[in-house]
Amino acid sequence: MAPKKIIIDTDPGIDDILGLLLALSATPEEVEVLLISLTFGNIEVRSCLRNVVSMFHILEREMQWRREQGRPEGFGALRASPPVVAVGAEDPLEDQKMLADYFHGTDGLGGIHASHPHLTPKETWEHLFDPSADPVEVKPVPTGNPSRPSFIPSKRRAHEEILRVLRENDPDTVTLVAVGPLTNLALASAADPETFLRVKEVVVMGGAVNEPGNVTPAAEFNAYADAFAAARVYALTSPSPKSTTPANSSLPDYPTNLSKQLTLRIFPLDITLRHGVSRGQFREAVTPLLEKGSPLAEWVSAFMAHTFRTVEKLHTGRVGDDVELSLHDPVCVWYAITADDENWKPSQTSPEDIRIETTGQWTRGLCVIDRRNRHRIEGDEEHSSDHGLWLSSRAGNRVWRMDASPVENNFGAVLLDRLFT
Repeated sequence: MAPKKIIIDTDPGIDDILGLLLALSATPEEVEVLLISLTFGNIEVRSCLRNVVSMFHILEREMQWRREQGRPEGFGALRASPPVVAVGAEDPLEDQKMLADYFHGTDGLGGIHASHPHLTPKETWEHLFDPSADPVEVKPVPTGNPSRPSFIPSKRRAHEEILRVLRENDPDTVTLVAVGPLTNLALASAADPETFLRVKEVVVMGGAVNEPGNVTPAAEFNAYADAFAAARVYALTSPSPKSTTPANSSLPDYPTNLSKQLTLRIFPLDITLRHGVSRGQFREAVTPLLEKGSPLAEWVSAFMAHTFRTVEKLHTGRVGDDVELSLHDPVCVWYAITADDENWKPSQTSPEDIRIETTGQWTRGLCVIDRRNRHRIEGDEEHSSDHGLWLSSRAGNRVWRMDASPVENNFGAVLLDRLFT
């Protein structure tokens, strides 16, 4: 069976890094990470890039340490096929930019680059991503093992790389896992909608339906950070994208006759909050490796210590070893790896007409669902009793909202086992 091909669009970020590590720790038979595309979000996009390059630096050291210890190297997906890394959106499409550095730290990893400078590579790699330095060319980055690059830097913009990957692979073979603001996806779908629709499905960490938001009372961070981008991507699930596309977006309208509708699968806070790892669970798994000198254990422990302290300050009710980090982004990555598991289940009402509020003073990023018990209306013209085409059978979005997973009770253990064992 061929490995699942995935693109990860991300804004690393603590749980983003855990999601990337989870993907790269898979076996080559399970998954091939074709592209890591970066966007602003938790932090500025250049800081996201530094975190990803630091991750590869640590993984090289970890695999060398494991060889010296006589342990299996792990990270088979990375060793088999180094991913392309591309830098994308620096700002949202329309909204005022908001970052989540209050949670992740100004560098995205709890200040690790200042507190643990020996774990951060020297910034001699920045020119590899600078399109003005030399012609656009994709070359592997040499590592300690000359036969195996760690990653492939791209000088193209992330949304261009997304389209390139989708063009170069057969339709319906690449899953796009989006765990940050959806700006890169909105730019790609605006530039070439039909190529974008070659994607098998888009898996989104974003939104809050029956849970409160985590950045405002109404909104989850990724949906809030670029509500216009989210609304445009969601609109591609509609039989009539114009019915839900924001009217005042700076990007062009979609063509009226697209060849298909996007398959969009969202993982809102409703499901991701049920997947976590506790401080005690993490400490128990990592302490023996720290004592033996694991570079990965040292690196992850440094930013996780900051994270658990931050969670303890922000939330009441749990202290000490019971403090738990919700694994929002890794859940989406795990779905992409194990999507064939029949215990992944959408809501009973999926696909649902879920729309993202873009202009509300207090409700930007809100997931809006029609909870009225009303008869459907045929046609795609607005009716006097149906402002917004909520009841039309030929309008509105068609979003799959994931509601159950096979690892709700033990995902923290699964993640730790994959990364460290």
